Amino acid sequence: MVVGLGQLVIGAIMEPMVHAYGVQYGDGGQLVMHQFLGGMAGILCAPWLIGKIGKKAVLLSAIGFMTVAEFLYTLLPPWWVMLTIAPFAGVGLGMTEAVVGSFIIGASGAKANTAMSRVETFFGVGALLIPFAGAALIEAGYWKLSFGIVGALAAVTFLLWSIWWPSVLDQPAASAGGANDSGGHEAHAGAAPKLTSRSLVILAACAVFFIVYVGLEMSYIHYLPSLLVQTNGLVESSATLALSLFWGAMVIGRLVAGQIADKVGGSVYLIGTCIITAVLFILMTLFTGALPAFVLAFAVGLTMSGMFAIALVFANRATPGMTERTTSLLMACGGIGGALLPKGTGWFLDQHGPEAVRWLFAGTAALMLLVILWASLAARRSASATASVLVTMHK
Repeated sequence: MVVGLGQLVIGAIMEPMVHAYGVQYGDGGQLVMHQFLGGMAGILCAPWLIGKIGKKAVLLSAIGFMTVAEFLYTLLPPWWVMLTIAPFAGVGLGMTEAVVGSFIIGASGAKANTAMSRVETFFGVGALLIPFAGAALIEAGYWKLSFGIVGALAAVTFLLWSIWWPSVLDQPAASAGGANDSGGHEAHAGAAPKLTSRSLVILAACAVFFIVYVGLEMSYIHYLPSLLVQTNGLVESSATLALSLFWGAMVIGRLVAGQIADKVGGSVYLIGTCIITAVLFILMTLFTGALPAFVLAFAVGLTMSGMFAIALVFANRATPGMTERTTSLLMACGGIGGALLPKGTGWFLDQHGPEAVRWLFAGTAALMLLVILWASLAARRSASATASVLVTMHK
């Protein structure tokens, strides 16, 4: 939940922040990019650090980075200092998300879709709450305290993990991940973790998917309030509430996404939701009024709600026995998208205006659909090849 708050707080107060600092939207995108680049570094370093200093030390250090950075944000230092703080905030946020995600996937086995969806639900709760807090604080003239709220809750989180560390996480990796090996990886039982060429293709497709998905999500939520202010003349506090509709839908969708994916299959779920998402973003280019924008924000949140968790499980099942590495790699790819696309979107908004940005979102959603079709096709070919090998061996 705290990671959800921290990832979204900049977007919730982007409008008053750029005006207070006298910078452009592209500069606001630069801040987002710095934070996500830090997150990418934290995610990539997490597996190595866990091997060196242990799970507890890594997670508590990550939460500590997050806590200190958010409190420093609250002081509203010069803009160059904000840009310097951002990577450290990103390290804390990204590493926390990656480490906790690998804990969950490694321990939940066949129920990984449902488990990850539930954890992501609380990310959505944090992201849902921060626009309400941001809107209220903007209205009261104390928008900078949004960072302080995140910092205070991060400090509480640090204490909770320090006091109530789950003992199951101290078990050896093979023991803790035993359930994972039995959940859908029977063909690989007894084999050492090994990436085949087919698995690499699936992993590459999923990596691109995470770049596009996280980039689209972060761009949309960071600039939606600004689009509403520029196009529809809404006041900043009212425009920020559109994010709460988006994240409210995310929370609702994540409550059921795992169960749906388990029933229809992760591949079918991802293709279906990507098709609907692309259609919704195209509709945004046609219906630009305030009411359609709010309705479509809710609909997009609902359809995109399970993509992150289900795609993460989908990729992990294609690369069994490498949960921490696969999770970190894909989250790092998400960090790349979350860093670069919002920066590009901010520049695009400055240069071409809100209407062009809506078309940019639609094009990115269409690209996301093409990428998941590629990943699904690669997974089917891999499954068919594996089945053929097993039949031959049986004969």
